[in-house]
Amino acid sequence: MNTLNGKRFFFIGVGGIGMSGLARYFRRRGAEVAGYDRTPSELTNQLQSEGIEVQFNETPALIPDAYKSAAAGDVLVVRTPAVPLTSPLLKYWEDKGARILKRADVLGMITEDRPTVAVAGTHGKTTVSTMLAHLLTSGRVSCNAFLGGIAANYGTNVLLNDDAVVNVVEADEYDRSFLKLCPTQSIITAMDPDHLDIYGTPEAMFEAYTQFAVQCDGPLLVHERIASHFAERTQVKTYALDSTSEPRAENVRVVEGAYRFDLIAEGQTLRDLQLGMPGRHNVENAIAASTVALRLGVSPEALRSGLASFKGVSRRFETRIRSERIVFIDDYAHHPKELDACLGSVRELYPGRKVTGIFQPHLFTRTRDLAADFARSLSAVDELMLLEIYPAREEAIPGITSNWLLEQVPLDKKSVVAREALVQMLASRDLDVVVTMGAGDIDRLVPQIERMLNERYRP
Repeated sequence: MNTLNGKRFFFIGVGGIGMSGLARYFRRRGAEVAGYDRTPSELTNQLQSEGIEVQFNETPALIPDAYKSAAAGDVLVVRTPAVPLTSPLLKYWEDKGARILKRADVLGMITEDRPTVAVAGTHGKTTVSTMLAHLLTSGRVSCNAFLGGIAANYGTNVLLNDDAVVNVVEADEYDRSFLKLCPTQSIITAMDPDHLDIYGTPEAMFEAYTQFAVQCDGPLLVHERIASHFAERTQVKTYALDSTSEPRAENVRVVEGAYRFDLIAEGQTLRDLQLGMPGRHNVENAIAASTVALRLGVSPEALRSGLASFKGVSRRFETRIRSERIVFIDDYAHHPKELDACLGSVRELYPGRKVTGIFQPHLFTRTRDLAADFARSLSAVDELMLLEIYPAREEAIPGITSNWLLEQVPLDKKSVVAREALVQMLASRDLDVVVTMGAGDIDRLVPQIERMLNERYRP
């Protein structure tokens, strides 16, 4: 931890979920924290309310005077790989001679001071890590947690305790960031091809996960579907819903809108557990989180209570409205497998109802590489509205557009909708179950959609 001692930290990309967690960590430790992000958001508003100065223009002149006048060695600059190396702010700090580290390097250093559980996977990792942090916290096993989403139980993406005995960390495969971690135990939820703009091939991505597993010096819990990738490693357990091995869930059912199941894990059988958040895929996530929680000392009684009280993660199958007349669910799903899980759960929870799906594709490369799978997954709705592709860090690719993707979706009722026209178009439709999906800025439309639906379908 001595390598991170300092009074001032400047974050380039501070509004990102991982970056904001680190910013909050250092601010709560008494450091001065400032940073830049491209656009204001709910997260940057929260950071500013906590005393973190945020600028929304890359002009170095806007950097706080205390930072500009400080000696180069007194400021640690943390950058996200999503910010290009041509950033004027990055050049300013390079010219000044400041120490610049990637977010993953800083997170790796922070977690060196106590045992760490790292949760990786192309999807599911945010829910599993947040659920595990909640089970530990409610089960009186004190932890620090660095999460990739806002935990609904706590309203934050970072949990800090001076007496923490373990860290819970979401391990991000983007830019091979998770290879900066050396956890004492790990969970790997899924390894579906993604981030091929970084890895080039699925095989290269699989190899990175294998290396991540090597860096874990203790037990490894992996989804049964990907177990073959870790056949040569010792201390491996697999989990799945439909499994004959342990850990597993049995007797999964929906009772009064909530999932109930039996858990067989760590040599114990816990009957009739209730999960506080919806989604069959989240029962599977609960197997992984519960197994590690029991391992770390959470009692069966506390586990039962913790699962029932878990409210989920913002934008992870988040039910915003539920009534007989209208249901509105918002989900971060941005990969075909995540869309399958989301829409499959919608169909199970609301059988026979008309589903209107709004999806914002994320990244031109992902849309191009997985187009056939996206088209298949999106055909599970009754009516589809596509927003334009959210570019994030990428430049447009000729021919890769939402219209191009829409043509491949085997649906009659489908359209590409301009972002600014979406709410008005929804207001003109006969709606039943509405689902918003995507990892771009579609979340900024969610409050407007919720407000319109509440007014229109007021009891």
